[in-house]
Amino acid sequence: MTMEFKHTSVLLHETIENLNPQNGGLYVDATFGGGGHAKYLLSKLENGTLIGFDQDEYAIKSAQLNFASLLDPNSDPKLQLVHDNFSHLKKNLVELGYQNGIDGIYYDLGVSSPQFDQAGRGFSYRFDARLDMRMDQSQSLDAYQLVNNSSQKELADVLYKFGDEKYSRQIARKIVERRQNRPIETTFELVEVIKEAIPAFARRTGGHPAKKTFQALRVAVNHELDVLRESLEEAIELLKPGGRISVITFQSDEDKIVKNIFRKYSEVEVPRGMPMIPDSMKPTLRLVNRKPIVASKEELENNNRSHSAKLRVAEKL
Repeated sequence: MTMEFKHTSVLLHETIENLNPQNGGLYVDATFGGGGHAKYLLSKLENGTLIGFDQDEYAIKSAQLNFASLLDPNSDPKLQLVHDNFSHLKKNLVELGYQNGIDGIYYDLGVSSPQFDQAGRGFSYRFDARLDMRMDQSQSLDAYQLVNNSSQKELADVLYKFGDEKYSRQIARKIVERRQNRPIETTFELVEVIKEAIPAFARRTGGHPAKKTFQALRVAVNHELDVLRESLEEAIELLKPGGRISVITFQSDEDKIVKNIFRKYSEVEVPRGMPMIPDSMKPTLRLVNRKPIVASKEELENNNRSHSAKLRVAEKL
């Protein structure tokens, strides 16, 4: 028996090849999802272990069925699954007995196709469902609460900061006006409000008018940027010398965080006149690629999700 988790992995070969996997190594998939990257990585290892993290219970249950042969505790399991957010990397790895560090870690950020395609999850403006957008279904905060309980200023700030929404103030004002009569409960109700708030000429260009608002709410509900910062710091600490970290981003804010953290650990300001760099000042990382790797022409044609994808890779020194 298998569970459907149809998701085409972005920058599949580039992510894993640049991780430079070594036999016997310990690797972490911080965003397991449908396991596309994991399957390819495991095919490169005759032995070794992969720890797969995902906060989405559906993804974990799918993986337990679809990767059952690799999870058998009676044999030497090549794969172990952790149902948790990747911001808790260190805690979980220590509990599993892997406190001595890892040989590589990779992230495929954003929302997976099944999350968008499951109408009841409330991620997509294409399906009518209760406003939800929680990747971890056990957390209390959801999009319904954010939309109906936030002040007009808080909503405008969220839409502008996390969605780069040009009409954030107009949308926030219209949301507050609408919810005075009754709560905004569903995705289609929110789409209707957004369309009313955006000028007609703007609705005719630049894709779906609700795209940026839905992105912003999803990022805010799941605290995506904060947990990314926390996780990257832990991942860099956990890497063994020579270990690598690969990160695929899909929005400019995500890429900026990865770029800045990689720069923080790879660049050193040496005081003028210092004959040699002391060990305490030496960089922690080496950038494997100065510019982000993007999808090939062939992948762009076959996988629409790859258009905004950027891959950055660094190595622990």
